[in-house]
Amino acid sequence: MVLVIASGDKDEGTTSAPSTSPTAKKQQGRTQEPEGERADLVSFRLDDRSQAGITDIWLVWTIKNSSSAKSDYSWDWEAVDADGTRVGDGSEFETNVQPGQTARGEFFTTLKSVKGIKLNVTSFDRTASY
Repeated sequence: MVLVIASGDKDEGTTSAPSTSPTAKKQQGRTQEPEGERADLVSFRLDDRSQAGITDIWLVWTIKNSSSAKSDYSWDWEAVDADGTRVGDGSEFETNVQPGQTARGEFFTTLKSVKGIKLNVTSFDRTASY
């Protein structure tokens, strides 16, 4: 699947996915919050729902629209193991989020484990929704 979105404000830097845990931020030695529209991605994490020997790992996110306009969001991500090898990647979308509204989403992955996996957001874009 290929998606092309044109926008003047685009964050192309690779950053770690946001953490909802202050402890996780302390462990990484980071206290700085994401800036601008990127801060609207409140949470982006892996959720391991595996049981009875069946792997079931999902991406789970929360978006909160801090702009004054209905917005669409798209972001690219990668999952990197402890050795620095990319073991997964993809694109996620959240559309028609009203100003001040929170939207939650989830998507199934083909990852085999969450142990040692770090999520990076490689691009993030918020555009006006029509």
